[in-house]
Amino acid sequence: MMIRATVLALATAVGALTLLPGCAVTRGQSSVGEYVDDAAVTTAVKSKFVEAKTVDASSIHVETLQGEVMLSGFAKNATEKADAERLAREVKGVKRVKNEIAIRS
Repeated sequence: MMIRATVLALATAVGALTLLPGCAVTRGQSSVGEYVDDAAVTTAVKSKFVEAKTVDASSIHVETLQGEVMLSGFAKNATEKADAERLAREVKGVKRVKNEIAIRS
């Protein structure tokens, strides 16, 4: 009976050590709240792109870190690139936008 309890405790500890690091805050956020806020900003920016007829949401990638949004990917022209940046700036919680979108030739 004692061996069974020890094996169960060991299995639980190994499982926790395996699963819990996946819940850790990543990419430099100081809290889980910041990570959640950044994820919400990214989702809101992507949603704006989907709603907009002037931006191809599938060609533009969005990443957010501490309220700073980075746009990357490809635009058909300078107007689409500028529209993507403008739409991102309109989202609540965005502190800064870094536009690294390349224009397809």
